[in-house]
Amino acid sequence: MVRSPSGGSRESGQAAVESALTLPLVVFLILGTLQLFMLFHGRILTQLAAFAATRAGSVAHGNCDRMVDAALIQVMPAIEAFARPGIPSAGANLAAAFSTRRNNRYNETVSDGGNVNAYTGSIIWIVRQWPLAAAVQGMADGEDKDFDEPVGQTIGSQRLEVRLFFWYPMRIPFANWVLSKMFLVNFRLQSYTAQNPLMQTQTANWTPATSGTYSLDAAIGAEMLNRAARNEYVFPITASYTMRMMTPAKAVNFATQNCPPTPAAL
Repeated sequence: MVRSPSGGSRESGQAAVESALTLPLVVFLILGTLQLFMLFHGRILTQLAAFAATRAGSVAHGNCDRMVDAALIQVMPAIEAFARPGIPSAGANLAAAFSTRRNNRYNETVSDGGNVNAYTGSIIWIVRQWPLAAAVQGMADGEDKDFDEPVGQTIGSQRLEVRLFFWYPMRIPFANWVLSKMFLVNFRLQSYTAQNPLMQTQTANWTPATSGTYSLDAAIGAEMLNRAARNEYVFPITASYTMRMMTPAKAVNFATQNCPPTPAAL
């Protein structure tokens, strides 16, 4: 006589199947929450970097190299852990982390679930919304001679307005890939219609909404698509800051409006 499976065995098998079906979603909720908290941390560092870059530019005649270096120092904790228990000399480690990326490039490989992805994109973009480069370049002798007597001045070089973008690297495996796809859809840059990573038995149909979604600048959207194609899971965090110039703007520092490699279209 063949005995039928007991009720307990059937329930156990059903629970195992249900767990297997819902496990990706549960894992994403946990890892995704961690990644979002890290993004909030990156937001704070971006605001600090915007202040540091603006101040560096204000005391260095608008020098882009000084501005980028000041911003990079501030966002370095989001890129590499250099101060934690068991690691001596946090200052030296910070200097080493900064020196390998002083060209404003990630220059590193990231292991993600067995895949090794090369991160080669820029870390910081700096948009100088004021003063206007054309006005600065038109100044006599290449320097603002009316800096100490701003009354009646028209070029407005007494203030430096900066909009900074930090291409924040998402480090949490699985969550970074899923969030990257979601961001591209939300920003109306790309649809995703392959297998649903959160429910393996379904095919995803993530398509951009025609309204109610946030639109990015064209240059930012193009950069996000390019990096996604290279499996660079990054998110652009932006912050702005304005400060009075403490030194006169110099034309040599305003050959371009924005600090390279920031696109001129921004």
